[in-house]
Amino acid sequence: MTLEGKEIGFAMTGSFCTFKVIFKQLEELVKTGAHITPIFSNAVQNIDCRFGNSKEFYEKAKKITGKEPITTLEGAEPIGPKALLDLVIIAPCTGNTLAKLTYAMIDSPVLMAAKAHLRNDRPVVIFPSTNDALSMNFKNIGALLNCKNIYFVPFRQDSYKSKPNSMVANPELILPTMELALDGKQIQPIILAPK
Repeated sequence: MTLEGKEIGFAMTGSFCTFKVIFKQLEELVKTGAHITPIFSNAVQNIDCRFGNSKEFYEKAKKITGKEPITTLEGAEPIGPKALLDLVIIAPCTGNTLAKLTYAMIDSPVLMAAKAHLRNDRPVVIFPSTNDALSMNFKNIGALLNCKNIYFVPFRQDSYKSKPNSMVANPELILPTMELALDGKQIQPIILAPK
């Protein structure tokens, strides 16, 4: 299914090392003609790091999408009852967010957006980026793979020699994953060979 004209929630969590490529994919998504609403986790709103600062992230998302990011639980909650979005993507999705989503723990705008959106039987796409994908978060990834309306951007070990449990999704597969998710299909293969 084409993304043109679709209402997309683009939710970002604090895997800041991926932000450069994530913002590039956000720009590509806008070019499809989709209408994008940015959604920021608490970490993205408040943490300044070597990859940039929270104010820069906010302004960049606003400039790319033309919309103010959602930054509160109250701002994200209407996504459900008003059926505001066709799809929510969490990119990047940290291990912390994966774990909380698995256990329905809603304590950030991103998690509220996903929960609110899922109540409408609509797709949530996850772009995992976590150092413990093959350890503490392995069970959470497995649980989410078995949940209705949850789809994954294909991912791989990003540094198997120095960080053997770490996995990150392929940003170039964000758009095709979203297109298939709108048709109720999971892109394959989900697990990619290491580079």
